[in-house]
Amino acid sequence: MDKDGELIKKDADSASDLSERKARLLRQGDFYRAGIVQAKAHIKHGARPETIFHNAMDHATFALRSRVDGLLRPTGISVGAVMPYAMSIISFINRRRLHKPALGVALLMAGAAWYAQRHKARMAHR
Repeated sequence: MDKDGELIKKDADSASDLSERKARLLRQGDFYRAGIVQAKAHIKHGARPETIFHNAMDHATFALRSRVDGLLRPTGISVGAVMPYAMSIISFINRRRLHKPALGVALLMAGAAWYAQRHKARMAHR
């Protein structure tokens, strides 16, 4: 009886192991199929023109911001610190319709900054 009892117990254990393994494989298959569906949806969303445009704009603004941060680094100022002031100035210019004078002032300031940087570089090489 000992041998028969052990055989029955082994058969029951192997059947339970087999059913557990089968259930685990079914769960893994469900997760795999859900992952495939999610990946397809993600690809379809990423291929939409407005998403591509949005990603391109994010990339361009990041590149521009990092470039400006690099220029402002020696002064200890960052774009994040200057942005609230810049937005209020831009808003003021738009309300008063001062686009042309503001563009002229911006060009003069850019020219002065370029000249100062060039002059500084010349002095450093002497």
